[in-house]
Amino acid sequence: MFKVFFILIFLIISSSKTLAKEIKGFPKVTDGDTIKINNNKIRLHGIDAPELAQMCNKLKKKYSCGLISSKALSKKINKNLVICRVQIRQDRYGRFIGTCYLKNLNLNKWMVQNGHAIAYRRYSQEYIKYEEFAKKNSLGIWSGTFIEPEKWRKLN
Repeated sequence: MFKVFFILIFLIISSSKTLAKEIKGFPKVTDGDTIKINNNKIRLHGIDAPELAQMCNKLKKKYSCGLISSKALSKKINKNLVICRVQIRQDRYGRFIGTCYLKNLNLNKWMVQNGHAIAYRRYSQEYIKYEEFAKKNSLGIWSGTFIEPEKWRKLN
């Protein structure tokens, strides 16, 4: 019985280590919530950024908030090394889902906190307080009006 207990503990510990892996390199930004490192597409977990073709409104004028979101992430990374902790399994589009870091900076959090993405509540509650900060301070997309990226995708 004692031996079985230790085998079960070993299996639990071993399986928990396989739930995530690290992908690191110099990424190419696909859009405001997706990067590519080598041949690995990585969707930033818990956030949803405007699509590249998405337009938002500010001061009664349309602007390309999707492109601005993508450029903000590119500028922040600035050709530096990024390390992503990703889930082993991929989503239905073949992307890994992960949290990416530039040195010690959580890029997922940074995108939401600066108004370049919203907290993707369907998948995580982790970034809600950072979204509230961006909204309160009228940062990024919160400086005007926009359709949530998920709704925009469904409409387009």
